[in-house]
Amino acid sequence: MSAPADRRGLWVAVASFVLWGLMPLYWHQLKAVPSLQIVAHRIVWSTLFVVAWLLWKHGRGWLRTALARPRAAWMLALSGALIGFNWGLYIWAVNAGHVVESSLGYFINPLANVVLGVVVLHERLNPRQWASVALAGAGVLWLALQFGQPPWIALGLALSFALYGLLRKLLAIDAVSGLGVESVYLVLPALALLAWGEGHGGGGFLAAPGAPGWGVGLDAMLVVGGALTALPLIGFAFAVRRVPLSAIGLLQYIAPTLQFLTGVLVFHEAFDRTRAFGFGCIWLALAVFAADGLWRARRPAALAPA
Repeated sequence: MSAPADRRGLWVAVASFVLWGLMPLYWHQLKAVPSLQIVAHRIVWSTLFVVAWLLWKHGRGWLRTALARPRAAWMLALSGALIGFNWGLYIWAVNAGHVVESSLGYFINPLANVVLGVVVLHERLNPRQWASVALAGAGVLWLALQFGQPPWIALGLALSFALYGLLRKLLAIDAVSGLGVESVYLVLPALALLAWGEGHGGGGFLAAPGAPGWGVGLDAMLVVGGALTALPLIGFAFAVRRVPLSAIGLLQYIAPTLQFLTGVLVFHEAFDRTRAFGFGCIWLALAVFAADGLWRARRPAALAPA
């Protein structure tokens, strides 16, 4: 693999994670639109972009090829439901003023993946990994005890995305093809939801000029939201083949870090010492986890014969 390809993959990965991290700023501009309708538009327009890309890349047989894998049909239907739930919860949380807690969900997600690996795939953890899981658990327990309930938004986002990742790992299908099939499953319910909203006076796409809260600019943003859903996923699929997974594992924290900073610095959400202690436990857990991953990634290279 050539060095230029490595650098290109690295920059594409960084761009993808930065785009994901700044998405709260975009969805917040659409807060006049009900969250379910934003999700429905996100599904419809991302389906058009992803399917068009797959048709250009693989031709008309891409769907048949993707579904020819054993268990692909029902597993992608289930993973599609999970990613739809994840998108819906995330957009609602952003527009309801919970950007900081949403970022916590994506900080927790790598550790949720580890727990599922142990429980479902019977993977083994070393002492450092167990320590990181214990620290994260302590942080979540602290937040639950201090505020009277667990951080449900963060846990819902982390668990739904971790289960999504588990299904995609078990199926081992190309990232973009899998997203295309999931989108095909989701697009009819999304269209039905949009039609219901239009029929009951709750819609507004392509509304007449002057309609309250709606306009050409808002319509355009709903369409572009589909592209902003598809582009980082396609970029990630491009980068993951050209950049070591250890680097991808560290770069993924760009997104929740930017989300957290957006919530605190732009939207001025509360972040007091109590929350800082709980977040600090989770950040320390991630530092231990990331350091262990880097150490294990470098160790084979150090032991390799010259």
